[in-house]
Amino acid sequence: MLEPAKLRFDDDYGCFRNPESRDDFPGSIKFIPLGQDEQVFLSFGGEIRQRYEYTDDPLFGADPQDDAGVWLQRYTLHGDLHLGPHLRVFAQFSSALEKGRAGGPSPVDENALALQNAFVDLNLPLGPDADLTLRGGRQELQFGSGRLVDVREGPNVRRTFDAARATVELPGWRVDVLAARPRLPRPGVFDDEANDGQALWGVYAVGGEDWLPFGALDLYYLGFEDDDGAFAQGTERERRHSIGARFHGEGRGWDWNWEAIYQFGSFGDGGISAWTIASDTGFTFENRPWRPRIALSANVASGDSDAADADLGTFSAPFPRGNYFSEAAVLGPRNFFNLHPFVTVRPTEVWSLTADMNFFWRLDTKDGVYAPGGQLIRGPSGSDKRFVGSAFSLTSEYALTESLTFTAIYTHFFAGDFIRATGPSEDIDFIELTLQFKF
Repeated sequence: MLEPAKLRFDDDYGCFRNPESRDDFPGSIKFIPLGQDEQVFLSFGGEIRQRYEYTDDPLFGADPQDDAGVWLQRYTLHGDLHLGPHLRVFAQFSSALEKGRAGGPSPVDENALALQNAFVDLNLPLGPDADLTLRGGRQELQFGSGRLVDVREGPNVRRTFDAARATVELPGWRVDVLAARPRLPRPGVFDDEANDGQALWGVYAVGGEDWLPFGALDLYYLGFEDDDGAFAQGTERERRHSIGARFHGEGRGWDWNWEAIYQFGSFGDGGISAWTIASDTGFTFENRPWRPRIALSANVASGDSDAADADLGTFSAPFPRGNYFSEAAVLGPRNFFNLHPFVTVRPTEVWSLTADMNFFWRLDTKDGVYAPGGQLIRGPSGSDKRFVGSAFSLTSEYALTESLTFTAIYTHFFAGDFIRATGPSEDIDFIELTLQFKF
């Protein structure tokens, strides 16, 4: 049976080439041959996601309080047409609806109807062991762990781009070259537009498994431009270049995901020099009951040391995960040091339980604290306090069927010294209940 990918155009339909796998739904719509040789075929798929969220004292009491929580609905439907081995057309519609948010929906809550993906692929063989795929049109993008560029799965409205992309598949390596502009989501019907104030470009390579003893390596350069880059220091035209490396893999019970990024560029009349180091290391006791996995994520990102000068030292992820540290989505990856231990157990093959603690500090006391989308939550306000807070979370995920998953999350965020010293400082309670059906 197909396990849907995070990016639905990456779904693998190979398991449905056997006619017996297509007797029942959803197999009957996953591979519809349109020719005798089955090189021409059509596939359909979609998603229904129902989510209830309740946040007590959002943003430490600074944001309006929802009366009874928020109901978020997301529906998608896609069609994938393969016209032989070299030509493909993919289209996906998305509808995101919101009810109950105090003050109305945020930009990532509601988009009544949008064309989420609409692109054409042209596949060109470069030799016996190499292929080139040219892709043009509207498309979702995700690279690596989503630290810099991600589809933003957590929020109700996923991120998408107008982009041109070339992918070269070589023995042991995959290389992507792209140029893109993000789409600005609007709440109405087919009213999204290109964000001409922002641009993304770069090269991303993944491989190295043939010569590394364990794991694989990502090497990349990503460029980003924003006409209105906003930080505690102010708002200026930002042109930022990111050079990074990511080492990831698993073996002998261990799994790891380590990444380092350096950034340079310009911010108004000043220069940019910023960096981050991120790690996630875990061990799974495969032969123990419930297969416990214990792990530690440790992450640090630079801040700005002097708001009075023109230069900027704050690390910034241009299009990061919407739930960067947790589904509560309180803080984002700028000017921080973070420790995140957690443990996951699996009472059954279809049920997992995770308990974790998150601890957050400001790295530079001359800089502020930011939201996942980059908005400034608190300026430095002259405070020398570093500790922002800690969060305890419990997550339960249960696969009711192969296509239907139920998730329940509870998070309590304890306001730290810096929050208490600079404004509203109520603790945050967050509850999320999600029922997701993918086909």
